[in-house]
Amino acid sequence: MRIVVKVGTHAIAKKTGRPDYPALRRLVEQLDEILAAGNELVFVSSGAVAAGVEALGLDARPAELADVQTCAAVGQARFIYEYEKLFAAHGVKIGQLLLTHYDFEERRRAKNVKAALERLMKSSIVPIVNENDVVADEELKGSSFGDNDWLSFLIAKLVKADMLILLTTVDGVLDANGKRIAQISSLGGLSRLVKPGEKGKLSKGGMDSKLRAVKAAVKSGIDVYVANGRKASLRAIVAGKSVGTFFPGSAL
Repeated sequence: MRIVVKVGTHAIAKKTGRPDYPALRRLVEQLDEILAAGNELVFVSSGAVAAGVEALGLDARPAELADVQTCAAVGQARFIYEYEKLFAAHGVKIGQLLLTHYDFEERRRAKNVKAALERLMKSSIVPIVNENDVVADEELKGSSFGDNDWLSFLIAKLVKADMLILLTTVDGVLDANGKRIAQISSLGGLSRLVKPGEKGKLSKGGMDSKLRAVKAAVKSGIDVYVANGRKASLRAIVAGKSVGTFFPGSAL
C-alpha cells in the first residue's frame, strides 16, 4: 500500500514552537512500523516555521512574509536534523523535498517531483516534504498550501497513493456537539455538519483547510483519515480500525 502521512504543527511542537521530542519520537516509531509492514510512505511535515518562531524568541507566527521566511530557514534545519536522528535510530534514511505551488502547476516540474518521490520510495528512503516557505510567495496571494494540507493531497494524487492520513490535535472531524464522527461517506452539506476548529497562532491551517484537502482526495479515489496525531495509532488506522474520521475514496 502507498500511504501519505501529513502531520500538523501542533501535533509535534509545543506551544512555544519548540519541537516536542517525545511526540516526534512516537510518530517516527509509528511511521517505521508502516514501512516495516511493507508499505511505501511519503511523510509531509509541518513545524519548520514554528520551530523558527521559538528559536528566534518570537511570541507567535509573524505576519510579514520576510519574517516568515526567516523563521522557516532557521526552523527547517532544526526539524530535519531531528527527523534524521530519529529515523536513523530505526535504520531508515530520509530525503528532504521543499515544494511550492509552481512545482505542481508546471508539467515538467511536477513530473520531476514525481520521479524524485518514486525513486526515494523504491530505494526505501522516506521523503520528508514541506512547503518551501523560504522562497514561496503564495501567502501574499492567498493561495498557500494551508499548513501543508493541500500539499499532502497534491502529493497523494501525484504518486497515486492508496491512503492519505491527516494528523491533527483533535480526535477527528467533530460534529456540532464536539463528538467524533467515525465515518463520512457523503461530502454533501459537510460544512454545515462540522464545527471547524480554530487554527493555532503558530500555524496557518485548521479544519477548514483539512476538509478542502479531504474533498479533493476522496474525489480522486484516495481513502482519507483525519485523526489525532498525539493519540492515534497509525498501525490501527492502516488496519482499518475505527480511529479518527474515515472518508472512503470514490473515484469519479
